[in-house]
Amino acid sequence: MAMIETVNLTKKYGELAALDNLNLTVEAGSCLGFIGPNGAGKTTTIKILATLLKPSWGEARIDGKVVGYQNHLIRPIIGYVPDFMGSYDDMLVAEYLEFFASCYGIHGPARMKAVQDVLELTDLSYKRDAEVNGLSRGMQQRLSVARVLLHDPQVLLLDEPSSGLDPRARVEMRELLKELRRMGKTILISSHILFELAELCTDVAIIEQGKLLFAGPMREIMARTRTGRVLHVVVEDRHAEAIRLLKGVPGVKQVEGARHDDVVRIDVQVAEDAALTPGELNARLVASGLRVSHLAEERLDLETAFMRLTKGLVA
Repeated sequence: MAMIETVNLTKKYGELAALDNLNLTVEAGSCLGFIGPNGAGKTTTIKILATLLKPSWGEARIDGKVVGYQNHLIRPIIGYVPDFMGSYDDMLVAEYLEFFASCYGIHGPARMKAVQDVLELTDLSYKRDAEVNGLSRGMQQRLSVARVLLHDPQVLLLDEPSSGLDPRARVEMRELLKELRRMGKTILISSHILFELAELCTDVAIIEQGKLLFAGPMREIMARTRTGRVLHVVVEDRHAEAIRLLKGVPGVKQVEGARHDDVVRIDVQVAEDAALTPGELNARLVASGLRVSHLAEERLDLETAFMRLTKGLVA
């Protein structure tokens, strides 16, 4: 069942197309990593889905409800976390959450329970009496997530939730998002920290210059961008001889050597259908009297796939 869906979604500012016929589907209970260069249209998409921005044409739906026409039905089932929270002078954490709970129509004992529940879920209970503006950047981001969880939304729209966080705060945010995914929330998250998305998300969508380049399961983007296998080899000496030998091995498509400080690393591109293994390659080198200090196969990750699919263009 599609929880988030866009059909030819377009947003133009004069002649500039921030979004160009975006067609995207996010299934219920899945976690979609929404990635692209700065200015690609990610925030524009998220703001339209959050009912904060009107599209020029096309359609966006949340749980079958049309953005712009059924916003009163959409807002109770979504939670939107921007990359920066607003300023709230002299407001305590508990007061901040109680205020937003009242905006969601939660009153009396139910409000107190909702506030306590989200504080515990985001590990902020010990900060309930702290001033919002006195919190660290990481704690403020967790508080933003706590705010949108008060009414128990089905869909979470997260725009760069880990932006500007230190390593520990990023880990804490990632673990929180994993817990929300286990709770069955449908999550759309934009981020530039791609290795975190690869660990967190079930699906990925890549957007560039307002256009969707790819959308699908994580494993599919890896298969699509893999053009062969790459082995990294470091030999202690006789580098030129090693390169000549490797070029003559059946199944090897390309061999390149590059010096990094005092080490020469040789990158060996192997055809996808070649049966050549790292162990066999190592045996050939050793049999020729070469001393191999490192040999490993390159692991294709989301960052590599992203670089292969995009050109760094913006809308």
